[in-house]
Amino acid sequence: MSSLPRRAKLKVQTAVSRDEFSSFSDLSSASEDDDKEDSVWEPQKKVPRSRKQPIPKGSKPKRASRARKNTLQISDGSEGIAVKEELNSSVAIADVDLEDIKNELETVQTLKTAKTKRKTSARSPSAPRTKKLKVDEETSKTCNLEIESNITETPSTSTMWEDTCKKEENEDDFTFAQSPLKKTKTVTCPQGQAVKFPANASIIKEEVEMNWDIVQVLSERTNIELWVCANIIRLFNDDNTIPFIIRYRKELINNLDADSLREVRQTLEELRAVAKKVHSTIQKIKKEGKMSECLLKALLNCKTFEELEHVSAPYKTGSKGTKAQRAKQLGLEVAARTLLENPGTLNLLSYIRPNVKGLSALQDIETGVQHILADMIAKDKDTLDFIRKLCQNRYICIQSSLAKVSSKKVNDKDVDKFLLYQNFSCNIRNIQHHQILAMNRGENLKILTVKINISDGVKNEFCRWCVQNRWRPRSFARPELMKILYNSLDDSFKRLIYPLLCREFRAKLTSDAEKESVMMFGRNLRQLLLTSPVPGRTLMGVDPGYKHGCKLAIISPTSQILHTDVVYLHCGQGFREAEKIKRLLLNFNCSTVVIGNGTACRETEAYFADLIMKNYFSPLDVVYCIVSEAGASIYSVSPEANKEMPGLDPNLRSAVSIARRVQDPLAELVKIEPKHIGVGMYQHDVSQTLLKATLDSVVEECVSFVGVDINICSEVLLRHIAGLNANRAKNIIEWREKNGPFVNREQLKKVKGLGPKSFQQCAGFIRINQDYIRTFCSQQTESAGQIQEVAATSSGCVEVTNEKQGKKKSKTAVNVVLKPNPLDQTCIHPESYDIAMRFLFFIGGTLCEIGKPEMQQKINFFLEKEGIEKISERLQTTVHTLQVIMDGLSQPESFDFRTDFDKPDFKRSIVCLEDLQVGTILTGKVENATLFGIFVDIGVGRSGLIPIRNVTEAKLSKTKKRRSLGLGPGERVEVQVLNIDIPRSRITLDLIRVL
Repeated sequence: MSSLPRRAKLKVQTAVSRDEFSSFSDLSSASEDDDKEDSVWEPQKKVPRSRKQPIPKGSKPKRASRARKNTLQISDGSEGIAVKEELNSSVAIADVDLEDIKNELETVQTLKTAKTKRKTSARSPSAPRTKKLKVDEETSKTCNLEIESNITETPSTSTMWEDTCKKEENEDDFTFAQSPLKKTKTVTCPQGQAVKFPANASIIKEEVEMNWDIVQVLSERTNIELWVCANIIRLFNDDNTIPFIIRYRKELINNLDADSLREVRQTLEELRAVAKKVHSTIQKIKKEGKMSECLLKALLNCKTFEELEHVSAPYKTGSKGTKAQRAKQLGLEVAARTLLENPGTLNLLSYIRPNVKGLSALQDIETGVQHILADMIAKDKDTLDFIRKLCQNRYICIQSSLAKVSSKKVNDKDVDKFLLYQNFSCNIRNIQHHQILAMNRGENLKILTVKINISDGVKNEFCRWCVQNRWRPRSFARPELMKILYNSLDDSFKRLIYPLLCREFRAKLTSDAEKESVMMFGRNLRQLLLTSPVPGRTLMGVDPGYKHGCKLAIISPTSQILHTDVVYLHCGQGFREAEKIKRLLLNFNCSTVVIGNGTACRETEAYFADLIMKNYFSPLDVVYCIVSEAGASIYSVSPEANKEMPGLDPNLRSAVSIARRVQDPLAELVKIEPKHIGVGMYQHDVSQTLLKATLDSVVEECVSFVGVDINICSEVLLRHIAGLNANRAKNIIEWREKNGPFVNREQLKKVKGLGPKSFQQCAGFIRINQDYIRTFCSQQTESAGQIQEVAATSSGCVEVTNEKQGKKKSKTAVNVVLKPNPLDQTCIHPESYDIAMRFLFFIGGTLCEIGKPEMQQKINFFLEKEGIEKISERLQTTVHTLQVIMDGLSQPESFDFRTDFDKPDFKRSIVCLEDLQVGTILTGKVENATLFGIFVDIGVGRSGLIPIRNVTEAKLSKTKKRRSLGLGPGERVEVQVLNIDIPRSRITLDLIRVL
């Protein structure tokens, strides 16, 4: 059966790629919508804990996680983990199966000894307090805001589990070199190295109990190992976002990429939706008094909506009842069971009631018994499992043909589009996803008829197995009774089981095709969003048009609108308008023209290409590029555009948007609803809920990994950061306008509605430019020097007062001095600042060297000397966390990983379709990627198609950094023309190589 591409079973990996984004391939972040939940949170009093006794080296270490409403039990031997999970509560991930790893045990013993020493020294009044992240969002301790040391040790959530679970809980925040502004509660996510769960220990008790284990089913459906699935479930239960998990919890998900994580989350939500629907159905049937033990078991075994529909259909309110139910009401169920259990004593003549409809003749009684047996067979789990397994090994085909009675509204052109599927047949295991979507569309338009064909051989083998095994009478049955049984099997297969199998096959094929289509859309969108920006240029955006003219907009290198105008190039005024365009380009020193690919694009491109070839714009060396204008018109009339460009004509706003798409594609495209960007396949035929969730998640992933400068970014861009939403982004902008720029990441905690969980998720993706802050601080120093006598204590500082005093009356107002922290300009999470400082001390570096060649040299020297694994052990952290720290310290302040990818294809000349010849080699840019091929713009006005069979792994670049494994929008390729169909304007290409 055709299904999504599956990953091979993944093994625990310790080696990490130096480039985090090399593996770069909705739902949106599960956020805390109720702001009061964060604000009203109160710390609990500290509970004294007894010191743990050291564990002998040969014994298996046990750990208990502190979490309210959750209990974690780990037993020796083959017993599993029982995790009691309640709604909206956190579950810690336990580490088990360590007894065979000697190095781990030695590490545990060493850490215990070190912890004992720290506890002993902590009893001294002068000993610095040790901070630790909270193990649960609702479990914490009182906060002492005294500043007791310059740099307080804050273990990262990525430090080793053996160490973290034994640290005392004190203050919890991520402030660098300062006392905490606000208590920060984090999740009970596992802290430390990813430890593989044994197969019988990955048991998670869901809110809704079923007869199947959700971790086991999730692992089977996604082909991901059990321990990884268990970790992912717990991480999502703790409201962690995908970007946060991908960057800062890699060891717990075994280096899965974002697409895989989205697939797991989607499958998990489907399973939970099925479980929820099952239990609502059970409650409904119980109220009607129709529940039986057999029915309850059948319902709790359902794993899909199709199975649930099959089992529960006869019990729906308003149903007139099935044939089997009507026979049972006549009292024939006893006769049916007797036929199977003790057929020798069965006398059907004794059931005849001449005056009762349905019992008046022997034939009616036999038919009633047959219906009851058919229903029993079709509802039996073992029988259904056998027929499903049988179908997996047999030829099952899907067929489509032209509908006999087509709708009158159907256009002949639409019928011609489905010419390939008017007499189509294919094995369901070999059919392609785009073929399924095409047949579904034809069926919805009443043009095609689609059906599943199961051979008679399957039915014959099924009936033979039933008579000889599952439904064989327990004693000798007379020939007339065996005939009833045979008729029951035949009726059950034709009337009940065959339609069920067809529904299941169609649903599975459609579901897989929709998922692949959505994933393809997500991959294309990611590549489009991560197109390399073209900074530092003045650009002219051109929105082409005929009657209403071409709209022009010139924008500065900082995206400010310098000039807007309208020119009429295709109404016989081309020469006069050329002077106007030349004057504008010279006045604003603009040498780059960006043309939208809408109506009149081809003519406008030819117009500019002709002027450039004649060197008309001399002394400027003008180049142009074509950019997709999908969604520009929708955005131009949106409230966002009206707020950003008030008073500007919507048509001119489109030209501005087109120019900005080249200058900074990500910042401009996030303003447009993703489904309007137009890089999908059958996007209107798939689940819109799934599509929106996936695309929003991709946008969040891209914006988060690129990062934003909190002091200059727009509200629209900020709302797509992991952990933030529209309200929080608005509050951040309002706080910035009221209090001035953010000096430190810690100030985010003072923003209304930004609770500890939101801070944890977003902090690592928010940057604070240090040059900008130094300028701001120097201005503050001058103004502070005029007012205060002690300028040294006030310069470069921001006084933070208690803004939420009304909500927390018990909280005393504390003036806390915040200083700029150079680590805030990096991708290092505040939870890892302590490890970063120890690493800097270890290599002999300073904060002033961040992003400089000297820092890279020092890191490389110690990596060659000791290796990343040894260094991570010395720092008591994981390899993944240390890799993020090294990347953050070595990347320059203006680092943008998008610069490694392709820029727009700038041109000076144009080629016509008639100029092409078979065998011609051209360069082009990928416009869209689908499941059946790649569309490439080769500059002739029509995109050429590279069939998917011509895109092989050998032709894809192995050295170049890639945003995903396949080709995607924006990539430059070298192609050869294979076929030209001028009447149909179709060009077939072969991929030579990726440039």
